[in-house]
Amino acid sequence: MQNNPRLTDTNALRRNRTRANRTTGMFLQSAAIAEVQDRLSMVNREFTAPAIVTGFPDVWDTCLPEANLVPDSDVLDLQPQHHDLVIHGLSLHWADDPVGQLIQCRRALKDDGFFLAVTFGGKTLHELRASLAQAEVEITGGLSPRVTPMGEIRDLGALLQRAGFALPVADTVPLKVTYESPWALMKDLRAMGESNALQDRLRKPTRRSILARANEIYVDTFMENGRIPATFELIFLTGWAPDANQPQPLRPGSAKTRLADALSTSEIKLPK
Repeated sequence: MQNNPRLTDTNALRRNRTRANRTTGMFLQSAAIAEVQDRLSMVNREFTAPAIVTGFPDVWDTCLPEANLVPDSDVLDLQPQHHDLVIHGLSLHWADDPVGQLIQCRRALKDDGFFLAVTFGGKTLHELRASLAQAEVEITGGLSPRVTPMGEIRDLGALLQRAGFALPVADTVPLKVTYESPWALMKDLRAMGESNALQDRLRKPTRRSILARANEIYVDTFMENGRIPATFELIFLTGWAPDANQPQPLRPGSAKTRLADALSTSEIKLPK
């Protein structure tokens, strides 16, 4: 039996995270935690057995101090039907099998347990990706893997359904950070622990000429008011472990009241 090719070099990812700067590089993790806490405050439920899946347990332990912190490994250390809340904390974009991660989280939930994930979406670092790709094509005539693939909101929302969650919802929070230069952005990515950890990445330093040309393209294309922007798209996925007492969608055609009557207006039929 042939194993599926790996997307992520887990040793490189672990090394990047170990080298991350916990003082200056965790601002996106902190922003994600604040959003998660805000969303949980709007859920009319008291959670007594929460778990958090994360690559930065020393950062996410501030989210819910009583939560069980679980590494984001391929096989999650979660007991079946043990938790009433599972949070996947800003690491799903590095998963070789994101659907498998969601399925494992669902199985760890008790009936009617709540799931909340935050991950980077497809608009993340689109400025940097475009600049590096153009520079590399111009200089070498080809492309090499540099940024991990990140899903679009529609696709990520569909993953919730594939994983068996009830009442799935996906929404996005775009964040824009500005820097003095692309060099400052790339330095910040290292501080975040988000440097290139792709399995098929080049195993030698990027040529200086490519980085210099990417810097020129980035500045010429995206600079605003003397600074360059970097987009980080946070996508939030929520769902519930199925339970018989949850609201169920109505069968199509089963409505007994016309929309026009509910809105106190006249119905205008469209011509055939």
